[in-house]
Amino acid sequence: MAAIPIDDSVHHQTTLELEPKDLFDYSKRSQWLRAAVLGANDGLVSTASLMMGVGAVKKDMKAMILTGFAGLVAGACSMAIGEFVSVYSQLDIEVAQMKRDINRRDIVKAEVENLPNPWQAAAASALAFSLGAIVPLLAVSFIKPYKMRILAVVIAVTIALAVFGWLGAALGRAPAVKSTIRVVVGGWMAMGITYGLTSLIGIEAIH
Repeated sequence: MAAIPIDDSVHHQTTLELEPKDLFDYSKRSQWLRAAVLGANDGLVSTASLMMGVGAVKKDMKAMILTGFAGLVAGACSMAIGEFVSVYSQLDIEVAQMKRDINRRDIVKAEVENLPNPWQAAAASALAFSLGAIVPLLAVSFIKPYKMRILAVVIAVTIALAVFGWLGAALGRAPAVKSTIRVVVGGWMAMGITYGLTSLIGIEAIH
């Protein structure tokens, strides 16, 4: 049976068409991914930990809600300011480098244009933090029994942590299982340490 000739040009063209997809640089997503997924994770863990800490010594539902709300506002402002300063500083450095290096002016200018807008980065970071912080707040808002309220926070936060861990891994093409486990265990540790230390300090203060 005669061999069927293979058109090398067609094969080469097909290979070239596939290369851009295979060589896509997922690290380019890191800037907005960090501001979104990690911001939401920070809001979730920090706010839940604050509420768990207060709940360890004060069983009043209103106290936990007020603590969570204060953590949401303070954390969102802190994240926004930090992101704004960080991006603006990076922008200033790139602009200064462009002014010093005339030969690379076009290249550096293109790099500067690719940087995120400081105001947009700050708003995205604050919004992401707030979305994460809302989860534990909603979990305790409608549950009066103390033990059920604490359990609701743990369950809601665990589910949200798993979602954030999987989302971050999926967008960055990282191992989903390992990433999810790290995020969930880290959240558990933060809540557990805060709850335990606050309980200890609260008991010592009472006595």
